[in-house]
Amino acid sequence: MIDPYHLNKDCVSLEAWQACRSVKRYFYQKILPLLPQTEKHNLNIQIRRASISTTADIAEGYGRNHFLERQHFFRMARGSIFELKDHPISCHDLHYLDAEIRDEGMVLIGTAPQNLNGYIRYLQKNCQQVQD
Repeated sequence: MIDPYHLNKDCVSLEAWQACRSVKRYFYQKILPLLPQTEKHNLNIQIRRASISTTADIAEGYGRNHFLERQHFFRMARGSIFELKDHPISCHDLHYLDAEIRDEGMVLIGTAPQNLNGYIRYLQKNCQQVQD
């Protein structure tokens, strides 16, 4: 089956976007269903906002024409990933999830910043070439 997200080469074909998508899916499928109703307006909202913004910021940055604007949005996505790194730890500390699910998330979350940093370096290199 053809993956409709990869028919065109755009932001969804970036490894950084794909890594952030995996993180987003992890939170929506593995963490949010485990949160108690008492977290509906607190941790639940924070996780939703941060996980959605990772891929959304990449998409918005990809649509920008200037390298520096792209870098800005990719850095925002990276910030959201680092925010999300705290949430599985907090959820485990509060006994909402077990260590296995926490550790699964930490592995996913660990790869996303690496991909984002690689793309930011690529943009910085191209920005310097344009300025030279």
